[in-house]
Amino acid sequence: MSLELWERYKKYLCVAESVGITLDISRMQFAPDFFTTMRAPIERAFEVMEGLERGAVANPDEQRMVGHYWLRAPELAPEPALTRAIEDALAAVRDFTSRVHAGAVKPERAARFENVLVVGIGGSALGPQLAADALGGTGDRMRPFFLDNTDPDGFDRVLGRLGADLERTLTVVVSKSGGTKETRNAMLETERAYRGRGLSFAKHAVAVTGEGSELDAVATREGWLARFPMWDWVGGRTSQLSAVGLLPAALQGLDIDGLLAGARAMDAVTRGRDVAKNPAALLALMWHHATKGRGEKDMVVLPYKDRLLLFSKYLQQLVMESLGKEKDLDGRVVNQGLAVYGNKGSTDQHAYVQQLREGVNNFFATFIAVEKSREGASMEVEKNVTSGDYLLGFFLGTRRALYENGRESMTITVPDTSARTLGALIALYERAVGLYATLVNVNAYHQPGVEAGKRAAAQVLALQHELLAALSTTPKSAAELAQAIGSADEVETVFHVLEHLAGDPGRGVTRTPGETRFDATYAR
Repeated sequence: MSLELWERYKKYLCVAESVGITLDISRMQFAPDFFTTMRAPIERAFEVMEGLERGAVANPDEQRMVGHYWLRAPELAPEPALTRAIEDALAAVRDFTSRVHAGAVKPERAARFENVLVVGIGGSALGPQLAADALGGTGDRMRPFFLDNTDPDGFDRVLGRLGADLERTLTVVVSKSGGTKETRNAMLETERAYRGRGLSFAKHAVAVTGEGSELDAVATREGWLARFPMWDWVGGRTSQLSAVGLLPAALQGLDIDGLLAGARAMDAVTRGRDVAKNPAALLALMWHHATKGRGEKDMVVLPYKDRLLLFSKYLQQLVMESLGKEKDLDGRVVNQGLAVYGNKGSTDQHAYVQQLREGVNNFFATFIAVEKSREGASMEVEKNVTSGDYLLGFFLGTRRALYENGRESMTITVPDTSARTLGALIALYERAVGLYATLVNVNAYHQPGVEAGKRAAAQVLALQHELLAALSTTPKSAAELAQAIGSADEVETVFHVLEHLAGDPGRGVTRTPGETRFDATYAR
């Protein structure tokens, strides 16, 4: 590479010594006056972030504070009661975990719990899954399993892998409202599996939920082993460092102190207003540059470490649910967003890097490089060359290949994949999302599109109830049944529901083929 690029690398490298992380933006092609132009907008973003941390209403739609930063620094919460609540919840996680590991809290028919099954969806599962995969290993105190959908076959696969070990499995049900249907369904299926083995679900279950929620009421009424809080000022996608993520991690035997310490340290670094030394501010500004503040390009996340495979999946929710908004804070239609996808290196080089280098230039890349190859020394696969050397070579080679073809990229370098590093990465992107949201003037802390999808799903299920009541032994087509229930304009939805019911064993709906696929008739 040219000496000019080397000088640019030295000029723009952001070094966060306290967390051991560097951010290289030298291969982003911003204009010489970019930082001057963006000075006032980023200052405004700093002000909004400071207000948020002081307890300002940061989610105006719901008139709520946003307090996930207090989770790793409870003393910064704006009210003593909040500080105590955070500290008490963490103490409860530690105490319960120690009693489980010691066998003081144990299952009905076994000496101790050996597995933890997390039932949740979205932020209630993505963060715990990331931590479990990134930090777990052969020395785990308990093996982690997850139900994170409402897919019956998915339930069967996970519960089938547990098999007889279900009697040594502690189930953690995570739902703030307790009414999330995917989580409720998974909980009911899990409860049935316990009953099928002659076990009491309540004696193997704990809840992480909002006080007074449907789930809280069930857990109280049935006498579950424990309940842990979820607060309305912590969103699901920023809940990994609450009981949502810390309880499963602690039970698995992961270093939750390291997670909290890393996030706390990154928060301290990214509060600074010197943009050149603030990696979260630089990330937000580079997103703004690359996408012109309008989401014109996608963000491809390429971690060169197997343990960080799920990081891009985690970021999809954090970034896209936070920034993908139809309207800005002034009510104007802006259709904002930042699409995220990724895989891992060097797997990418055998998958979609071909298109990244030579196809449509509609992205910018974020490489994540890890300095430490493994615990202990590595063997040489060639003279003076290890497998880890190849991994570095592929990373540097791919970055060069993209740059030479005019494709922009950034590189985050971390020392290892320890709990402290993972906590710092989580906090880095949480802070970058918050700052960028202000730059583009959107509410990062609500999700009206998700709620719209839930409402639409409820309408489909209501339609299904009507169809089941209308079906009889007289075969009728989808169009006839739609007319019969007064939903002629919903005939396509009716057709899909009928096809599902007819194809699902045990539903009692039969399908008789017609002249075309759409002339089929259905009876019950």
